[in-house]
Amino acid sequence: MGRGQCTSLRGNNQRQFNFTAASTMTSVRIDYADFAKLAPGVMEGLGAIGKAVGSSGLGKDLIELVKLRASQLNGCAFCLQYHLNLARSLHVPIDKLDLLPTWHEAPVFSPRERLALAYAEQLSLAAQGSVSDELFAQLLAEFGAGDLSFLTASIAHINAWNRIGKALRFAPPAPRPAHQQPPAAKP
Repeated sequence: MGRGQCTSLRGNNQRQFNFTAASTMTSVRIDYADFAKLAPGVMEGLGAIGKAVGSSGLGKDLIELVKLRASQLNGCAFCLQYHLNLARSLHVPIDKLDLLPTWHEAPVFSPRERLALAYAEQLSLAAQGSVSDELFAQLLAEFGAGDLSFLTASIAHINAWNRIGKALRFAPPAPRPAHQQPPAAKP
């Protein structure tokens, strides 16, 4: 069995992690379908948040980019693949999907998307610090209080799913190229 160490550098914090091959995801703990049956009230509650955000008027492309970025940061394979499939079905440009991990450097993202992605990172990594007053003022000016409230709920929503998916080790859905995606559902 492989053993090793890795160092994570984020900001001024350096963390050392020991791992073995067995520490990687090896099996599902509770399947997504079983979770839905075991915790129907949780599914309904999270579903209600998703529906509220989906009908809020925020662009669906923007919502998916934010969910993908949070899922990358949180390391949730299930949510990452699920939202990649959904983003492809919405015809989110492939260059945005490819460059999302390096959005800071990539010119393909609009100022609105950049603000939302910065916010998603700050909220997903909340233990490392709070959202600055400067970022919040920029978000408020760009989105307004209503859309910013829905954006905040969307980021909190995906972070909840990321934690559930990681803890229970949901198996990722099969990847589906854009040409195999069903048409995006209308709200």
